[in-house]
Amino acid sequence: MALLLAYMEAMARRRGTGLKRIGTWLAATVFAVTVAVALGIIVPRPLFSPAGPPQDETMREILVLANPIHTDIAFPADPDVMERLGFVADDGLETDHPGLHWIHMGWGSRTFYIETPSWSDLRPGPLFRAFTLDHSAMHVELAGDIDRTLEGVMPIEVGEEAMFAMLDEALATFERDGEGDPILIPHAAYGEFDLFYEAEGRFNALYGCNEWTGRVLRAGGVRTGWWNPLPPSLLWSVRLANDF
Repeated sequence: MALLLAYMEAMARRRGTGLKRIGTWLAATVFAVTVAVALGIIVPRPLFSPAGPPQDETMREILVLANPIHTDIAFPADPDVMERLGFVADDGLETDHPGLHWIHMGWGSRTFYIETPSWSDLRPGPLFRAFTLDHSAMHVELAGDIDRTLEGVMPIEVGEEAMFAMLDEALATFERDGEGDPILIPHAAYGEFDLFYEAEGRFNALYGCNEWTGRVLRAGGVRTGWWNPLPPSLLWSVRLANDF
């Protein structure tokens, strides 16, 4: 009996040590992620602010549109912008609609993006793919007038050259066919005002849709944080790193 009790005590001590090690590892992981996210917001990218637009340059407005997990960039649906996006009209979008004010784009996990039009459609499979590794897709959607005072809407004024640099960066993400045209994903739209296209790059949780949005913003001279995996961190970093 004494030997049995001693054995049970030894096993309990081992279990306690194992649980303590797991707890320490989890605490260290949470701390490391917290520090990485904080530094990702505070440390600007690029470190030094680029030169602003010439004083005589025409200024244009773009919008960053954020929900709890995803961000898009909206470009004004002006003729010079829509000229570069003529392929969406060829693929069926009504780009001459009188109520059209904005066209917004986002990059994301192909499976999750297409199969989760709303939170009620959330399923484990697409969510797992989004958190691991998935092919990517570009989403293009037409929009009417957008209230700039709404939560999750960030208006940014940039020079015309900077706006087109952002648009070019976004367009460079579309995968192209042999003739150089974006590749439409058939039967993948949420409704009559949006389309999905094949995209360059693989999606994963560490480099996701909000990092893509940050990359497009930086192409136009807007500074962001160094690493912003979630919409709030991206928006906070943009406010911290810029003079608007």
